[in-house]
Amino acid sequence: MAKSTFWRNYGPSLLLMLGLVAGGVLGAVLGEDAHVLRAPGMLFLNLMFVLVVPLVFFSVSHSMIVMRRSGMIGRVLGTALAVFLFMSLVAGVFSYGFMSVWNPFDGVTAEGAAASGGIMREGLDLGDALVSAFTVDDFSRLISREHLLPLIVFAILFGLAVAMLDRKAAAIEAFIAEGNAVIMKMVELVMKLAPIGIGCYFADTIGSLGGQIVGDYLEIFLVVSVACAVCYLLFNTLYALFSRIPPGRFWKEMIPPSVTAVGTCSSATSMPVNMAAARNLGVSDKIVEGVVPLGTNLHKDGSVVTSIAKILFALYFFGTAPQGLGPAAAVILLAVLESIVVGAIPVGGMTGELLICAVLGLDPSFAASLLIIGTICDIPATLLNVAGNLVAPLLVRRLSPERES
Repeated sequence: MAKSTFWRNYGPSLLLMLGLVAGGVLGAVLGEDAHVLRAPGMLFLNLMFVLVVPLVFFSVSHSMIVMRRSGMIGRVLGTALAVFLFMSLVAGVFSYGFMSVWNPFDGVTAEGAAASGGIMREGLDLGDALVSAFTVDDFSRLISREHLLPLIVFAILFGLAVAMLDRKAAAIEAFIAEGNAVIMKMVELVMKLAPIGIGCYFADTIGSLGGQIVGDYLEIFLVVSVACAVCYLLFNTLYALFSRIPPGRFWKEMIPPSVTAVGTCSSATSMPVNMAAARNLGVSDKIVEGVVPLGTNLHKDGSVVTSIAKILFALYFFGTAPQGLGPAAAVILLAVLESIVVGAIPVGGMTGELLICAVLGLDPSFAASLLIIGTICDIPATLLNVAGNLVAPLLVRRLSPERES
């Protein structure tokens, strides 16, 4: 049983890591001849690409309906969302500054690559950028992975409208719930090909760019791990102090969720342990049962740290390293948004990576390179995600104490 549980928790990640290692070795050995492996790699990517649009629509619409039906008190929900956003921004600002000091991206360049478009493009009007990022001028343009943000906005409005109509839209609500289940199962089936597909794509990447990129990924893993460790130890202690919880008591209750996070690499699996720990720290059932499940889906500080690394990797790779406060703020906000998208679509494959590519104006196939960063940094990111979702209900209780009654 223990062996079965271990394989269920770690099997997909281990197979994907094995595929990456095999692909890296093949790419280094074959050199440019590894280009022959690009075809099976692109086959997997294309299978994922065609699922992205229905996945985003069904998942986000379904999430909005569930949230509307949850019956959470408006003020508690608003406080929780504000806490999630604040904690994510703190993690983003710190990790961006940390990676500016310990910069593993200087050597990450694509020789002769054209600068990417998107948020870093010089002379781009901010208002026009926001309009084009969040909306499109025709419905048909929503049905494209190049316009994920407008699709998310549409799905949010659609899901809320269905929930508000209640019985009048019961058939549509059932269709969304069943469609969400079907598309999740399709993604699960396609992701079984990920070790082969990503491995082949990585082999072609190594064969084309050389083995130096492997060292770049290892340094990125170290930087992300240290950044997550600082956030985990320092910021969570400060949040506990603000919540009027003695550090010793807080860290005693933090141990079970942390062990579960490392042992399962799953925020969802850690949720029951987080809820028990929050109750042991004196948080009411009303807040625990509302904030922890919502935070498990929408609040992922570790994913923010990893997303900062993904975005900086992409920008340095294409020769558009961010300079100044404006580009830095854009990177941080995009990282927070990507973490929310990843949380709202738990088995979304490369949805977050495709979102980064869409906003930065990169070829969607580059998402595979960003997925590698997410894979190798999964354990430290999950640990920070889970820790943040124990802290969040403490902060909500501190900021809305009247709701404890």
